[in-house]
Amino acid sequence: MDFSSRKKKTVLSIIAIVVTIFHFMPFYILMTTASKAKGDFSSKWVFPSTINWSNFTEAWQMASLGNSLWNTTVITFFAAILLIVFGSMAAYPLARRQTKLNKFMYMFFISIMVVPPLAALVPLYQLVVDIGLMNTRTVAVLNNVAAFLPLTIFLYAGFIRSTIPKSLEESARIDGASTVGIFFRIVFPLLKPVTASVLIISCVFIWNDYQFAIFFLQDQSVQTMTVALSKFFGANTNNLNLVAAAAIIAMLPMVVLFLFLQKYFIKGLASGSVKG
Repeated sequence: MDFSSRKKKTVLSIIAIVVTIFHFMPFYILMTTASKAKGDFSSKWVFPSTINWSNFTEAWQMASLGNSLWNTTVITFFAAILLIVFGSMAAYPLARRQTKLNKFMYMFFISIMVVPPLAALVPLYQLVVDIGLMNTRTVAVLNNVAAFLPLTIFLYAGFIRSTIPKSLEESARIDGASTVGIFFRIVFPLLKPVTASVLIISCVFIWNDYQFAIFFLQDQSVQTMTVALSKFFGANTNNLNLVAAAAIIAMLPMVVLFLFLQKYFIKGLASGSVKG
């Protein structure tokens, strides 16, 4: 490695470190704020010597995070399952059969991705009221599936085209396997990397959804974490310790999910967008 290459690598490493520190700062401040006792007005940069765990238990009870956590988990889980099943099944023929209709449908799904979700809020709200799904977890699941299905199809189709060789499917077809059998027995097990990407992207956005949850899940019994945090913050603007503790509780599940699936994330995201 020559001097110019080493210099370039050093500069890139320094930039990466600076960017990492810059992004980590808000989380550090959040941790210090959540760990301090009430009335502790010391610098936000100074981490307390002892963590005040009572902030977390008090925030959990006051914000009713148990009920909100359950609602958000149910919505995210079922929406993610439907996205994986229907997204992968829809992407498979679009990736393998290059007919005019399939090409049109593929471009149609991609075009939907550029439409702001809030553009459909008024007619969607009227539809939800007419069919009687207001204040139900079902409407949240269906809405999120509809919102993220185009992106899911885009990632799966690109991954299948660029990563999975057709020879595997042709060999199975010669052995008498049906199209459904080929997909579920051969293709789907090979989709782990892109499935991890779909899970991380969709679950994070569904978990953090506020714009639709505030309209369709107004009843407290079905409110999600974002709505609960919003109300809790409005009622506790003078007690940021509890608000910070509640925010940490709300983001922990997605942090765990990312840590669990991170080794597949970059590979699946890159492969799914190369030949989309």
